[in-house]
Amino acid sequence: MTTFLEQEINSQPQIIAHLLDRETTRAQQIAAALPPFEHVLIAARGTSDHAAIYAKYAWASLAGYPVGLATPALYTLYHTPPRLRNTLIVGISQSGQSPDIVAVLEEGKRQGQPTLAITNDGSSPLAAAADHVIELHAGIERSVAATKTYTAQLTVMAMFAAALGHQPERQAELARLPDALAATLASLGQVPELAARYRTHEQCILIGRGFNFATALELALKLKELTYVMAVAYSSADFRHGPIATVGQGMPVIMIRPRGATFADLSELTTGLKERGAELLVISDEPRARQGADALLPIAGNLPEWLSPIAAIVPGQALALHLAAARGGDPDHPRGLNKVTLTR
Repeated sequence: MTTFLEQEINSQPQIIAHLLDRETTRAQQIAAALPPFEHVLIAARGTSDHAAIYAKYAWASLAGYPVGLATPALYTLYHTPPRLRNTLIVGISQSGQSPDIVAVLEEGKRQGQPTLAITNDGSSPLAAAADHVIELHAGIERSVAATKTYTAQLTVMAMFAAALGHQPERQAELARLPDALAATLASLGQVPELAARYRTHEQCILIGRGFNFATALELALKLKELTYVMAVAYSSADFRHGPIATVGQGMPVIMIRPRGATFADLSELTTGLKERGAELLVISDEPRARQGADALLPIAGNLPEWLSPIAAIVPGQALALHLAAARGGDPDHPRGLNKVTLTR
């Protein structure tokens, strides 16, 4: 029987195609209508926070804006919000319900700054608090763990990166996303076998860098949510500053290693990990990534590095789904999780 989670993972090519069709022009219009600003501050939690981390790379590299992550407790617990002059305030939330994310946008508006909400619910409190709203059009998520809303959030952040950077040529690259996602899904036939191979492990390390640091963080979260494995994500740079000492014989390490600026850096780390006895699973679109890897999950579609996180998370979602089943769990109803989490 197909789970809701599997259905939602498989729906992502259609969801992203619909999102691009419905919201690309609107994102361009919003970008053109924004008043001048110098910085971006993004408020988000959980999976949405990983979309914000992706934006730190995409909006800075394509549009030149420094992007920071908000600290909502300053607004709701300590009541000491920072000065937000010349700042675009962005809230990202699947449900749009969390009071602390809403509070950041409300304070931004109180200080006279432009505000943008990215949410799957255009009637939510977050949408009501914002000057501008982009909806994800992902439909109802019947599984607790977020999948299609995450790739939709990444796609919206990519839309704005192109629009704010005045790079219309990037639109042709964005248009390749649905086919790339479909091709990636079609290439994952070996995932159930891999899940069976890893089902007894209780720890896992995730490594990415640059645009795909967000992918490492999101996959670690999915593994914790769905399989209860203690998965910890690192930037490859930070990993060298101490945590590499935790790797011993047989330790599973999942590396997100697409072609691009980070490939050589991760190649060097691969050698060091294998010398320590790591069991290395690589997610990549580069055939050379097979060298040194115990297993490889492909990213298809030949996307540029700045868009690769939108496809790179898909093999990870599939792995978390099948690993949960291999460990005897219910992927649609993981323990201790709720679809909407309200934090203050």
